[in-house]
Amino acid sequence: MATNAPQSTLSFPREIFAKLSPHPYLLAHLQPSNPSIPPTRANGRTTTQFRTPHINNGSLTHAEGSAVVRIGDTTVVCGIRGEILLASSVPNYRSDKATTSPSARPGYNEAKELDLLVPNIELATGCNPVFMPGQPPSTLAQGLSTRILSLLHTSRLVDGEGLRIWYQPPDLSEEDKMDEDEEPEATEPEIKAFWTLYIDILFISLDGNPFDAAWAAVVSALRDVKLPKAFWDPDREMIICDDTIASARKLTLRGLPIAVTALVFKARDQGREGKSWVLVDPDTFEEGLCDETVTVIVDFTGGKTKMLGISKNGGTVVGTKEVREIVIMAEERWHELNKLLGG
Repeated sequence: MATNAPQSTLSFPREIFAKLSPHPYLLAHLQPSNPSIPPTRANGRTTTQFRTPHINNGSLTHAEGSAVVRIGDTTVVCGIRGEILLASSVPNYRSDKATTSPSARPGYNEAKELDLLVPNIELATGCNPVFMPGQPPSTLAQGLSTRILSLLHTSRLVDGEGLRIWYQPPDLSEEDKMDEDEEPEATEPEIKAFWTLYIDILFISLDGNPFDAAWAAVVSALRDVKLPKAFWDPDREMIICDDTIASARKLTLRGLPIAVTALVFKARDQGREGKSWVLVDPDTFEEGLCDETVTVIVDFTGGKTKMLGISKNGGTVVGTKEVREIVIMAEERWHELNKLLGG
């Protein structure tokens, strides 16, 4: 007499379960049924744990400065090349004297007004399954370029003095003076040109949190920039650059601003909003399940944390308490990246 064999339970591998029911899959990790098990994310990290960063400078020999930044499976290459913009080619730039030029006015942001910082972001084919060959620039790439440009100007990271090329006219008053008692007039230096920095950012692989990785690559590449010594040749009426490496100089940067992004994951409780978790440094899987994003920009100077900016999109969970927690985590991230950047 045949006996009925027990039916095997239907089960799916973790990867299939994550694709079929991503929200319950992540919720099961953050809210385990056993209270003794600590909550973790699907990638094994805690809610406040960042991915390990790796930074390498000077990888591109054809650029004035470069950096490769890898955070988890997100890898960004940033190369910066400099081009010279003559002051005479700038529309409405009437005065180039040191005391009467527009740069002498208080609060004048030369890099912004003259477009001396030009970021461009490209998402390489194969960096993520979403980006296929032959497609026009994505909304993500355009949005990231706009955010990078805005942060460069609001933080005033690059000192405008390092982008100016000066010329000191010779003092000819001694030859022309007619009266020995007449005091020679001091000649005033002139701005003859500016350095324009083209900041090209390429994503080799993308697994979430693109803005933090792109900004870290930009800051690291700017710290690596060495501009050749440039001077005005009055005989040929052109800018000449010195090819010797010893004469090249680094940019002067104001501080070390770091971006930290966090998402809010919400549990669903019978159609109502249940418990929520703040997930710092999210990956692509988590980004698809969260509707609220918070990014803070912090710097650490003089033993104090300085918040340079905060942006928030969607949701109503994040308040003053949550922002304060994110800022504390951003302070820890700043010290970690500061060591890697050689600050």
